[in-house]
Amino acid sequence: MLIGVSHQTGARWFGQCGGVISNAPGPLSDRYLSALEREEISRGLTAGRSYRRIARDLRRPPSTISREVVRNGGRDRYRALAAEAAARQRARRPKAAKLATNTGLRDRVQTMLTDHWSPEQIAAMLKQDFPDQPEQWVSTETIYQSIYVQGRGALRRELARCLRTGRALRKPRRQAQARRSRIPDLVEISARPAEAEDRAVPGHWEGDLIMGTGNTSAIGTLVERTTRFCLLLHLPAGHDALQVRDRMIIAIHSLPDQMKRSLTWDRGNEMARHTHITLATGLAIYFCDPHSPWQRGSNENTNGLLRQYFPKGTDLTVHSAEHLAAVAAQLNGRPRKTLGWLTPAQSYTRVLSGQSPVATTG
Repeated sequence: MLIGVSHQTGARWFGQCGGVISNAPGPLSDRYLSALEREEISRGLTAGRSYRRIARDLRRPPSTISREVVRNGGRDRYRALAAEAAARQRARRPKAAKLATNTGLRDRVQTMLTDHWSPEQIAAMLKQDFPDQPEQWVSTETIYQSIYVQGRGALRRELARCLRTGRALRKPRRQAQARRSRIPDLVEISARPAEAEDRAVPGHWEGDLIMGTGNTSAIGTLVERTTRFCLLLHLPAGHDALQVRDRMIIAIHSLPDQMKRSLTWDRGNEMARHTHITLATGLAIYFCDPHSPWQRGSNENTNGLLRQYFPKGTDLTVHSAEHLAAVAAQLNGRPRKTLGWLTPAQSYTRVLSGQSPVATTG
């Protein structure tokens, strides 16, 4: 009864375990690296092979290999036996919540949440403030779980009101449902030039709509992938395909030629006239895979920032074009860590003058 089940249930569990109950980790599934794979990684590093070469030999993603090596001492100190032992130790359950055992870290996180920092910002700044003390780091997901998940409540539940969503309960991800696209002649994101993926070449944009109350009003958002420079589309007469087409053409015509390479959008019906936009502006338009907002990561992040100016559940038609321009200017005037603490406006100007979009130090 101490664990909330009957004596009969406890006896049945004990019998199913063969009379032995232990928190020792069992065999790991194939999604985790095995001891043999760690030996291959160690031999590959000794032979001077790249992470990509090792990953190809093991048929694993390169990111899996790089994380494994960095987590276990780096290229020069990686040892397969020690890495396997560390992985087994990390797999042991139950595991105490980090914010429940480290009171100093918990107090810092609670203070930043009270100041309306997002969990992602908190996790990033802790790494920056304590670069050599991983015990003072905490992941974004750990912060969310410490607020929302019963039994891991290391943080005060009322801190949920300090998050941008303000929800008392965490909204679950809905199961992806097949959605028929009504967009003719769409071009998949897989056909987008490789130069757009690594952000090395400016002029590739991401776009979307942020919706108002009842999805009856909207504002269009465009974000340039390299500089994070954003433009806002004023849609006072609605957000159907014709309205979006006309406002989009006006916005794109305002750009210099070198900044008009491509646009990536989701599969919303507001882009049903995308071929008209391409014919009028020369801008290639690509569409994300269904239910894949991370393929427009810069735009998704910017839309989250814009919700501080345009909250959900409000009428977005009340905002004038001048107000949208002022909000975009304010957002483009905030320094960004990813740009070396340049603002998007500064980065955009540097690109137009042939300089690097990111500030360099030293």
